Amino acid sequence: MLTSVGRPALLAALLLLAGVLGAPAAGPSIYDQNFTVTDIGGSPRQLNDYRGKVLIVVNVASKCGFTDSNYQGLQQLYSKYREQGLEVLAFPCNQFGQQEPGSNAEIASFAKSQQGASFPLFAKVDVNGASAAPLFTWLKANTHGEDAQRDLGWNFVKFLLDRSGRPVRRYAWDFPPTLEADVQRLLAEPASQESEL
Repeated sequence: MLTSVGRPALLAALLLLAGVLGAPAAGPSIYDQNFTVTDIGGSPRQLNDYRGKVLIVVNVASKCGFTDSNYQGLQQLYSKYREQGLEVLAFPCNQFGQQEPGSNAEIASFAKSQQGASFPLFAKVDVNGASAAPLFTWLKANTHGEDAQRDLGWNFVKFLLDRSGRPVRRYAWDFPPTLEADVQRLLAEPASQESEL
């Protein structure tokens, strides 16, 4: 039989244990991978340079039916939230309908002059298959949800990562209205907090 002194101690121990067991483990971070990518001008970039930022990593294409709406939406988000810590990292990809056939220089010119993109652009990559960029292979393997671990199905698939570099959500080719609200929520969180949308 527990005494009146023993009951509170037992209750406290059980609550502590429940809290420890129920706490989500921190997910894998992009910053633990030491990814080096090549920017659109051909220079190597460390993704660790973006530590502490909320990231949207997206595969882009210049000749897709969704190009205008996605570039405009991404640029609006970037312009609105960059000062608060949002970065959009755009990776051209020619795997879907050959809709990004140009050179890196042509892609950069198109994105800046015709789309007004001021967010970082990187060198053209594959996102699926044996030649997929390690970054996209890692994102597919570490983003949870209904599309987790599936190959990208088209251009403009967006991966949202929190300030700690943990993948939080994957969005399809369209520009969902929930993306801005999700970005706002992640920008409001400190880097060490586990993010779940």
